[in-house]
Amino acid sequence: MSTPVTADTYYGPSFAALLEQDPAIGEILVSELDRQRTGIQLIASENQTSPAVLTALGSTLSNKYAEGYPGARYYGGCAEVDKAENLAIERAKELFGADHANVQPHSGASANQAVYGAFTKPGDTILAMSLDHGGHLTHGFKVSFSGKWFNAVHYGVNKDTEDIDYDQVEALAKEHRPKIILAGGSAIPRLIDFERFRAIADEVGAIFWVDAAHFIGLVAGQAIPSPVPHADVVSFTTHKVLRGPRGGAIVCKAEHASKIDRAVFPMMQGGPLMHAVAAKAVNFAECATQEYRDYAARVIANAAALADRLGTHGIRPITGGTDTHLSLHDLQGVGVTGIDAEKRCDAAGIVLNKNAIPFDPEKPNVASGIRVGSPSVTTQGMGTEQMEQIGDLIARAVTETDGTPEHPVAREIRDSIGELLTAFPAYPAP
Repeated sequence: MSTPVTADTYYGPSFAALLEQDPAIGEILVSELDRQRTGIQLIASENQTSPAVLTALGSTLSNKYAEGYPGARYYGGCAEVDKAENLAIERAKELFGADHANVQPHSGASANQAVYGAFTKPGDTILAMSLDHGGHLTHGFKVSFSGKWFNAVHYGVNKDTEDIDYDQVEALAKEHRPKIILAGGSAIPRLIDFERFRAIADEVGAIFWVDAAHFIGLVAGQAIPSPVPHADVVSFTTHKVLRGPRGGAIVCKAEHASKIDRAVFPMMQGGPLMHAVAAKAVNFAECATQEYRDYAARVIANAAALADRLGTHGIRPITGGTDTHLSLHDLQGVGVTGIDAEKRCDAAGIVLNKNAIPFDPEKPNVASGIRVGSPSVTTQGMGTEQMEQIGDLIARAVTETDGTPEHPVAREIRDSIGELLTAFPAYPAP
């Protein structure tokens, strides 16, 4: 199904030494690479970084403590890592047309925590999208720090359109006068009206914050409108569609720069991960190319084709489709729960996730839906024709298998996936 991987194919010549020193971990690295190369990866928040990004992540920059910011560190010997961080900052500002960038957050959640630290104090009111309608844990959900520290008010989607209910956003903003109005989430297939959010925030005197973690790569690729001109602050992850290292970043208007920087360090974090910062710089440069812009456009086309194909099988796309890299699907029409669909697809070699749908009658750990994304398969070179084929395979897995790898239909699906991956491999052997 995939070309055998030698010790140094993707991890560099030093990987042979790792295999000898710690074969247990070395073998895990090889088997995980093989897992990524022998299945269809449709997790909307995952992608495949370039070898250049992986090289930066495995570099000696990991050894350097660099608390503070370029030119103002708490340790000596930071001349080289200062260069790396300055490159990452300037590239992020140019890529997104931003006044200011902070590239130190360790993750999207860390970036979000810093935004709260910059603009709020415990007990303040925030207005954000409900988790069960597509929001995120860090947007005031009760088990998150954000739900414990702040008075979270949530808006949702319109029951008829299944898209954001902007009239509800406006009404709740006027009623509760939040300190922050937050747009964005983890399962929103349609474009967000940033201008409408900006107008609502201005009307009530709120900070307008966009958590662009899921779709920032499409913004970088100039495939969808940018929130940066409208928002006071935009937080995001550097993986997902952006296709960089796991991590976070923040861009903001110049007037908020010092607040954001102080909230990242020293308020929320200590020393930055300088190998990750360098990898972010590599990624931002990759995203500034025409090749990446073409990729971002294909991600959207592929997501739309996959959503439409699943719809023909009775696996209904929420909102009727997608404008982004992901689609959310209602399984009630085929009589299968999200958790069962996830298990059946996994056994057939297709990796996706169960997901609650708006007004879901099931519990979140069961769910009535699935979420699928196109970033990884698009990185592998697949197009709309392959998305239609994958949609057919998902439908067969969901409705014709039982969740065991031995099921004859599951075997047939894995054979078809093997043919796809032979033509469009992940991390192809050089």
